[in-house]
Amino acid sequence: MSRIGRNPISIPAGVTITVAEDNTVKVKGPKGELSQWVNRDITVKQEGAQLVLTRPSDDKEHKAMHGLYRSLIHNMVVGVTDGFSKSLELVGTGYRAQAQGKTLTINIGYSHPVVFEAPANISFETPAPNTIVVKGIDKQQVGNIAADIRFVREPEPYLGKGIKYVDEHIRRKEGKTGKK
Repeated sequence: MSRIGRNPISIPAGVTITVAEDNTVKVKGPKGELSQWVNRDITVKQEGAQLVLTRPSDDKEHKAMHGLYRSLIHNMVVGVTDGFSKSLELVGTGYRAQAQGKTLTINIGYSHPVVFEAPANISFETPAPNTIVVKGIDKQQVGNIAADIRFVREPEPYLGKGIKYVDEHIRRKEGKTGKK
């Protein structure tokens, strides 16, 4: 992870980064504002249009924290400029989803529809009845919401029915065979 930590974070135009006394980094951009507390051992400095993180020693713990906090801050910068999204696909007869404002309603074969309320900074889109797109500025939050939606009905290995990520490959099992 230490090699990741050595890379400086370039700050695009329109993004402001402030480091508070308690080592909290706040990133503000066109899509919103995020903040992250950074361990006291890691030093965060802004040098021109770049943000540089340094560690006090080459201890294993310091190396790990160096790369971790660099990645978290970089994801915050990308989130407030471009945002993150995860796409899910519903596979199965009659499976469909519908987004209305901050509410996502999924009909996935249960006796009742499953309803998700979007938290702050998260939005749902349904470009097709069997496709869900989760968008937001916080990468971790987008991933967690997408995982919660997928958990409603995980894809099964025989027919592949369920909710899966668009780029996910489901390992299929062979069904029963007749007697020989």
